[in-house]
Amino acid sequence: MKNYTQVYVKNSFEAAEVYCKAFGAEITREFKNEAGTIYEHCELSVNGEGFLALAEADHPLDVSLIHKLKWNTMTFNTFEMGTEEAVLHAFEVLKKEGVVLEDIHALTWSSYCATVIDKYGVCWWLSI
Repeated sequence: MKNYTQVYVKNSFEAAEVYCKAFGAEITREFKNEAGTIYEHCELSVNGEGFLALAEADHPLDVSLIHKLKWNTMTFNTFEMGTEEAVLHAFEVLKKEGVVLEDIHALTWSSYCATVIDKYGVCWWLSI
């Protein structure tokens, strides 16, 4: 059995590009609407392993409100990233137009981690 998450965002093409850049991922499956303007379903993989699926949100999202209130109703824990550089790179990409909840720091269970809500309203915990 395998399990990975799916996010629903506005501007799904851009979001797929941002997540590929942040995590060194590639698009491995994609299904666009008839007009070719949005993803109905898109799968991203890292090193051949499924990592994240995404699709265009059906309803408007007020990401500015999510950022203002620092809501994180769900957090995607991305861990065993391998190096501090990988964590820092993802953090730098995802914080653009996002909100940093926790800057890079150390915890008892992680020597290098951070939490950020990206520009699409998705909360990420990044860890070495």
